[in-house]
Amino acid sequence: MTKTRARRAGGATSTARLARTVLAFVVTIAAAVWVPAGRAHGSLPARLSDTDFWSMIETMSEPDGRFSSDNLVSNEDTFQFVIPDLQKTVKPGGVYVGVGPDQNFTYIAALKPGVVFIPDVRRGNLHMHLMYKALMEESADRPAFLARLFSRVRPDGLSESSTAEQLFVAYANAPASREVFDRTNREIAERLRKTRGFGLTDADLLGIQYILSFFYQAGPFLSYTSGPARPGSRYPAFADLQLAQDGTGASRAYLSTEEHYRTVRAMQQKNLIVPVVGNFGGAKALRSIGAWVRDRGAHVTTFYTSNVEQYLFQDGLWDVFAGNIASMPLDTSSTLIRSCFDRCVTTPGSSRVVMLLDSMQALVSDHQAGLIRSYWDVLSRKR
Repeated sequence: MTKTRARRAGGATSTARLARTVLAFVVTIAAAVWVPAGRAHGSLPARLSDTDFWSMIETMSEPDGRFSSDNLVSNEDTFQFVIPDLQKTVKPGGVYVGVGPDQNFTYIAALKPGVVFIPDVRRGNLHMHLMYKALMEESADRPAFLARLFSRVRPDGLSESSTAEQLFVAYANAPASREVFDRTNREIAERLRKTRGFGLTDADLLGIQYILSFFYQAGPFLSYTSGPARPGSRYPAFADLQLAQDGTGASRAYLSTEEHYRTVRAMQQKNLIVPVVGNFGGAKALRSIGAWVRDRGAHVTTFYTSNVEQYLFQDGLWDVFAGNIASMPLDTSSTLIRSCFDRCVTTPGSSRVVMLLDSMQALVSDHQAGLIRSYWDVLSRKR
């Protein structure tokens, strides 16, 4: 080989080597920037200290707001239906954000997030979730939890292996006990104030007692109306929701099995379910949650909104909400769960509620492109 040909060959080899080096660098950078769904969830804490938990509530929350209902029990009897599809998309370990009462626990048990935030416009919802937190921490199994929640003496024969139906039949026949109510109310206050050291005011404790009193009065029959569910009512009872299925014959409710209950209880014990007061169209709560998640290199992978967007459109705040979503760290799995009442129902005689899934990244992109102008625009979307 001549020197000229050798130089050309060496130059070609050097060029190829340089190309491979550049390609490797690009792949490395791309891998650092683009995170596949569920591949990494950053440095989320395995638990939060009592001080950090309470500080997050105080610093992230907005002033107390109003809603037309106490919303103690969900009125969405089909909210489990989307869980099979969610489990195909959302991997465990991310950050879950959800509104409202305890239907969030069923999603948590199914999706197994690393950290949970429950923002709601009402401080009463924070009271409810602190009540649930204390009751779960005090209750090693489902029968003990329901005894405290409903202020009933635990019926004989119930155990960790009892089915949900056995549990709710037993508590449906158990009389309310003022003694159990008073004892449980004291346990909640002591657990939250003394054991955990949270800075609850006397008004907060009265708010928790107010909520507990409805479960004491109605027991497993408590419904969205804050009273017992009536025969033929469109509002399911607490027990109905726990005995419901996901449309495929599987029960996903957090009280359907001991395993599901323990999943949620363990997160409560580790302070990983954080209730926050905030309007979805507000300037602080959602952005604070997003900033906290981003600082830890994680992603919001699930956002359950119920039908809050309907009210945001009515109040002219949906664009602000969309901006708040855009401020959150998202990945390709990030999914929004919304409910549609009446107008999305296509089968006569079926539930009045249809649950819908939407890609959060696509929602942000379409909003920024000016493609979302009405509530129907979001109800028409599918993941």
